[in-house]
Amino acid sequence: MVNNVSAGYRIPFIKRSKYVSRVRAEFAVNRLAPLRERNFRRFYAGYVTSRLGTSMSGVAVVFAVLGSGGTAVDLGYVAAAQIVPQVVFVLGGGVLADRLGRRPVMLGADALRCGAQATLAAALFAGRPWIWLFMLLAALVGTGEALFQPALDALTVQIAPGDALASANALTGAATAATAIAGPALAGVLVALAGPAPVIAVDAASYGASMLALGMLRLPGRAAAQARPLLREFGEGWRQFTGRAWLWLTTVQFALFNLITRAPYLVLGPVLARDYLGGARAWGLIQAASGAGSLLAGLAALGRRPARPLLTATLATFGYPVPCLLLALRAPGPAVAGGAFAAGFGGALFTTFWLTTMQQHVPAEALARTSSFVTFGAFGPGALGLALAGPVAQVAGITRVLGAGAAWAVLGSAVVLALPPVRAVRWRPPAPRPPAPPRGPGGQPERPAP
Repeated sequence: MVNNVSAGYRIPFIKRSKYVSRVRAEFAVNRLAPLRERNFRRFYAGYVTSRLGTSMSGVAVVFAVLGSGGTAVDLGYVAAAQIVPQVVFVLGGGVLADRLGRRPVMLGADALRCGAQATLAAALFAGRPWIWLFMLLAALVGTGEALFQPALDALTVQIAPGDALASANALTGAATAATAIAGPALAGVLVALAGPAPVIAVDAASYGASMLALGMLRLPGRAAAQARPLLREFGEGWRQFTGRAWLWLTTVQFALFNLITRAPYLVLGPVLARDYLGGARAWGLIQAASGAGSLLAGLAALGRRPARPLLTATLATFGYPVPCLLLALRAPGPAVAGGAFAAGFGGALFTTFWLTTMQQHVPAEALARTSSFVTFGAFGPGALGLALAGPVAQVAGITRVLGAGAAWAVLGSAVVLALPPVRAVRWRPPAPRPPAPPRGPGGQPERPAP
């Protein structure tokens, strides 16, 4: 009798186990669905290579400036020279990407950055360049970034399966996080062995690899865009941006976050790391922990399709203020690193699901322009915050500035979380693809009967 009872329960258990195994197997396959698309694989290979080169060159440029007789002030000038064009030209980049096509604009952006970095490498091989040359070439790199990013957000929709769009964004974010961890470490070794010039030359070559990958994409034909006045193009992008309350509300949230929380953290965090955590090594570990959190979140987001993506994304933003608060409380280094891990994890989740939502709800023909308005609005105040953080901290104190930034980030996330337009946004399944035309005996599409 005992055996009969056991047998009676074994069959449903086996069926359930098979069902669970099948669901898990399907989920695992869906997580990497973008990589089954040839276009995305080609793009991804070039993108990872380019990101690795960029993360390496950041370290190399710092030591190149210092090795050419530059000071900390000069480093600030070079950084500002790259950031300002990213903010100034991003709106134009969105218009160009929607008018000329995403790939041509991305190819032009890569060519511009490749040329700038190759010129800098050649100048370093030849001697010690003037600071104005560093600034000029940094401005060209920043201009390339301004052109590339809006086009990238729109191109992803073209090269990734509609039902795997979130996974494609997660993979892109994971590549950024992984290269942000590996690149500086690798660059540190190479700069110590060979100097900054070869590392910057590698960055220039990585942009060439990205251009090659973009050139190999097989995209459907695109009808020529109707030439319209530039202001009209801007106006259409502005209407798409302002016509969705959740879009401009989250942009305002991050404009204030970057101004009040993120910028002071980036400027004042290294100062506190020097004062009580042991210096650059501690700050490097904190930044590495943030990158590790972003990488893990990117992998965790693969295959996920939350019913309310913006609700999930906003909940993730509560991790942002943790390291800022811990620094204000002068917590030990491991605790701050743990907070940075939480911030990186939350940031990657937010970016994945928020970006996917925008790609789902904004028409493809206006996506690059809409993305450019978001970038301009969200990150423009951050550049101002980088300049103001030091002077404000001299008056109010570092601890108070970081504490206020952490409190503001919590308040901002709570307010946005409570807003109905944000909570109401639902996951939008992709439109079904048109069926492939029937094929004849030779494998060629059959022609319709006259």
